Amino acid sequence: MAKSALSFVCQNCGAAYNRWAGKCEACGEWNTLAEEDTTGATTMPVSIRSRRKGRLFALETLTGKSHEAPRLSSGMAELDRVIGGGFVRGSVLLVGGDPGIGKSTLLTQATSLLARSGHRAVYISGEEAVAQVRLRAERLGLADAPVQLAAETSVEDIVSTLSEGAVPRLIVIDSIQTMWTDTVESAPGTVTQVRASAQALIRFAKKSGAAIILVGHVTKDGQIAGPRVVEHMVDAVLSFEGEGSQQFRILRAVKNRFGPTDEIGVFEMTGLGLREVSNPSELFLSERDLGSPGTAVFAGIEGTRPVLVELQALVAPTSLGIPRRAVVGWDPSRLSMVLAVLEAHCGVKLSGHDVYLNVAGGLRIQEPAADLAAAAALVSSLANAPLPVDAVYFGEISLSGAVRPVAQTSARLKEAAKLGFGRAVLPESARGDAVGDAGLSLNTVASLTSLVADIAARGSAQGNREGANLEKNATPARFRRENG
Repeated sequence: MAKSALSFVCQNCGAAYNRWAGKCEACGEWNTLAEEDTTGATTMPVSIRSRRKGRLFALETLTGKSHEAPRLSSGMAELDRVIGGGFVRGSVLLVGGDPGIGKSTLLTQATSLLARSGHRAVYISGEEAVAQVRLRAERLGLADAPVQLAAETSVEDIVSTLSEGAVPRLIVIDSIQTMWTDTVESAPGTVTQVRASAQALIRFAKKSGAAIILVGHVTKDGQIAGPRVVEHMVDAVLSFEGEGSQQFRILRAVKNRFGPTDEIGVFEMTGLGLREVSNPSELFLSERDLGSPGTAVFAGIEGTRPVLVELQALVAPTSLGIPRRAVVGWDPSRLSMVLAVLEAHCGVKLSGHDVYLNVAGGLRIQEPAADLAAAAALVSSLANAPLPVDAVYFGEISLSGAVRPVAQTSARLKEAAKLGFGRAVLPESARGDAVGDAGLSLNTVASLTSLVADIAARGSAQGNREGANLEKNATPARFRRENG
C-alpha cells in the first residue's frame, strides 16, 4: 500500500511545501498554508504504472474544415454578448464576484429562461437549500420555470445523477468551493479539493456535451479564490462587478476561448432581479450634475459598444506633506502620468493639491482614450471653470503633451450625437476618421496645452484663488515662455 504523503498547500495560490510556514513565498500571503494529503485514492504503485502502455490516437493536419461551435442562446442579450453569442456545447464557464453582487440571481434567471424554451436546465446548490432557491425564484417571478433543483456537494453523486436521462443543456454549480470528491482526502474548499472537483466536472462536460457554469468565491483583492490552475482549465472566466450601494452591475469576460474578452454586459439590480440595460450610456449619464466644475463626459468603447460615462475630478489644496492621489474606476498609473504632463508641459501646479478622480456609475475604464477627458476634468476643477454640458472628450495623451488619436472615432461620435451632445473635443489627427454626418461640432486639439488654455479662459472671476491664478497665468504666451 502506498504511504500517505502529507504536505502543506497554500490555499491562495496552490504552492506546496514540506513543512508549515507562516508566509507563502510564492504569493506573499500570510497564514494560508494548510496540511493536506497529496497522494489521494488514485495513487498506484510505481511498478504497476511502469507496466501500463499508452493508447494510440490519431494525428491530424492543420488543413481541413473547421466547423463553428454550435451555440445555445441564454435568452439574455447582455449575457450572450459577453460569452460570445451563447453557450457552447461542452464548455465550462467560471463566474466570480463579490458576495451579494447578484451571481445566483443572474444564473437563476438564465436557467429559467432556458428551461422555459424547452431545454433541460439543472441548478445544483452547495450553499443553499432547495427551499431557499425556490424563494428566490418566486421573488423573481420565475417559479413556473421547469428548472431541476438539487442541494448536493458530492461530485460523484452529481455526475451519476446528471448522466441519467437526457443530457442537460446547462448545469449551474453554486459554488465550486463547496464541492468535494472521493478521489482526494481534504476538506471542501481546499486547493486540492477545488482542483479535483473542477477536473471531474470538466471531464463530464467534455464527454456529455453539457455546458457547465461554476460559481467561484473571490478573495479580498477581487481574485477568484482557490488555485489559479482552475482558471486555466475552464473555457471562460467571467467577472461580475459592481458596488453594493449602486444598482449597476457589469459582467466582464476575463478569459474566453469561444469569443471576445473586451465585451461587457450591463445590468440594473431591481426588485424583480437583474434588468438588462441595452443603452448603458443613458444609465451612466442619468444622474449627471450639469454645469458643475470638474465633470467631463468621456466617449469610450467597450468591445464593439460605444459607452458614454462621466468622469468626476476634485482638486483641493492640501495641508499634508505628500498630497493624496485617489482614483476609482481608472488606472492610478495613468492618473499619475496625466498629472505629470500637466505640470511639466502645461504649467499646472498640482504638487500642493489633493487629487480625486472618479468614474460615475461604477464602470471601470481600461483604455487610454480617457486621458483627455480626465485632464479636462482636473483642470476644470482646479480653475473652477465648468465645461460645456454638450461636449464629449476622448484622446490619448503622450508624455510630450501631444494628443494622440484613438480607434473607432466614428462610433464614439455617433453615440454622442444620438444622446443629444452637440460638440466633441478630439485629437486633431483623428478628424479624418470622423466618417459620417454625426451632426457634431468638432473641436480638435493637437496638444494638451491648447486645451488647458481654453478651459482656463472659461474660469469666472468669482472662482477660488487657485482658479483665478490659473486663469491669469495659463495663457498661450506663458506656455511658450516656459517651454522656451
